[in-house]
Amino acid sequence: MRTWLLGFLLALASMAQAGEASGEKTAMIYGKPDGAVPGWSIVTLVPQGWTQDCCQYAKAIGVNLVLYRGEWTGEPNRVMVLNVWPQKLPTLAAEWQDDKKHYLQRDPAAKVSAFAVNNPKMACQGGLYQGTDHMDDVVVFCDPGKAAGIHLSWSMTVAANDASRGEVLERFKRVVEQSIYMKYEPGHRPADATKR
Repeated sequence: MRTWLLGFLLALASMAQAGEASGEKTAMIYGKPDGAVPGWSIVTLVPQGWTQDCCQYAKAIGVNLVLYRGEWTGEPNRVMVLNVWPQKLPTLAAEWQDDKKHYLQRDPAAKVSAFAVNNPKMACQGGLYQGTDHMDDVVVFCDPGKAAGIHLSWSMTVAANDASRGEVLERFKRVVEQSIYMKYEPGHRPADATKR
């Protein structure tokens, strides 16, 4: 327990320092142990001016966390989505191939390219779908390790002709790269943590 608490405090301190300079806040979401899957928590930075939600809009659309700017519209455009699930496929490559297959079944003429991210805390693999509807979908799958028992993804849709598309994708990339996995031990969560 001491190791978990120390790791958690060091991660939060590091994230707080990173966010302090840029005016960002910290978001944390956690899940309780479920069968063979231990409890987990994901912590990341929220871009300045963006809102985090785990328990109203995110719950309504069946995901763990959403980050959005302005008013919630229910539209996916410019909404960062975190989804966490028990690991079923063995690798990130398998997760990516499965997602690509389903996307191309819906839009066979879409262009697919890599979306590079560098998360120093866990392995991540990303891709960018450029749909024939002129909406781009960026998806990044992350694997915090076999012992975690989970995989997670960050995703976002942005219009291809959005004048600030590059800036929005950079913000998304920063959120993914700043995401940290930690094992969650029930009874030791911070007061502001939210659960799924």
